[in-house]
Amino acid sequence: MKLPGTPSAWSRLERPLFLLAVAMLLWVPPPSLEAQQARRPSRIGVLNAAWAASHPTVEGLKAGLKELGFEDGRDVTFDIRFTEGKLNTMPAAAEALVKAGVDLIFTSQEAATHAAKDATESVPIVFTLVGDPMGAGIVGNLAQPGGNVTGVSSLQTELVAKRLEVLKTLTPSVRRVWLIYYSVDLGTTPMITKALEAAQRMKLEVAPKGVLDAGELKRVLGEVRRDDAVLAPEGSNPDLTIAIIERSQALRIPTVFGTALWIGYGGLISYGPDYYAQGVQAAALVGKILRGARPRDLPVEGAEKIDLAVNLKTAELLGLTVPRKILLRADAFRR
Repeated sequence: MKLPGTPSAWSRLERPLFLLAVAMLLWVPPPSLEAQQARRPSRIGVLNAAWAASHPTVEGLKAGLKELGFEDGRDVTFDIRFTEGKLNTMPAAAEALVKAGVDLIFTSQEAATHAAKDATESVPIVFTLVGDPMGAGIVGNLAQPGGNVTGVSSLQTELVAKRLEVLKTLTPSVRRVWLIYYSVDLGTTPMITKALEAAQRMKLEVAPKGVLDAGELKRVLGEVRRDDAVLAPEGSNPDLTIAIIERSQALRIPTVFGTALWIGYGGLISYGPDYYAQGVQAAALVGKILRGARPRDLPVEGAEKIDLAVNLKTAELLGLTVPRKILLRADAFRR
């Protein structure tokens, strides 16, 4: 019999059970390590030979990732290493990015890509501005790159014939073209072969000359004669390209470049991929990798945006009249 004021067995259990139920409702389990890592922004290491962090390919990469929903600071962060033209510091910069624990490395030019590839076999690498990825030994197959590297090719070999055609259209009297390239870049060999084949059809003589620095360039340009011209393909050494622009203006030598970027620095004419657009295009590959894809399964892409640009002021300096055919087809002018 229950005595007055004596709790029943049920009432003795009721309060503890109630408190337990409330605690279970209020308790939120701590996030798992996997969930914490998923919320951490992906760290993108950037490696190039530029003189500032705002290289056009990097700006294109950031814009492309933003379009894909990757917010800077929330989803991605950037660790940018630019070597101000000092290619001998590339290996150390690449190793520093790997030690810093970046999740992906974004490179521009052949030298930077080789440095990144030598520094790691596991961190994904996405390259831009590599003229011939297979010729350079960066990938063994464009469709199935294998390893930890993929990217966007600037189509150096594929576009060289068109550059010679543009040069011939602008300067019909040209008979010999000096193909001046950075001699350390391995990817130039297939491009030279293609240039020699194209020159034969155009009745041009092509003289390939590999140079390492401005001193060697000066000696080579000292051999240039009247009715000669220069083809300056894209390379890993930006200082060399600037030197070609300065010397070609001083010597009044018509020169065709690989991208419109150099027209802004006084280059005469260019035909080739846009740097910013390559960054935007590469962002799609970066986005896929950050979402789980493997570089080895992502085919190397060719640059999609190819521009013709001409500097009218430089043409006037060289005493050239830009043909209507080029004026109508040009995507950009510099006056």
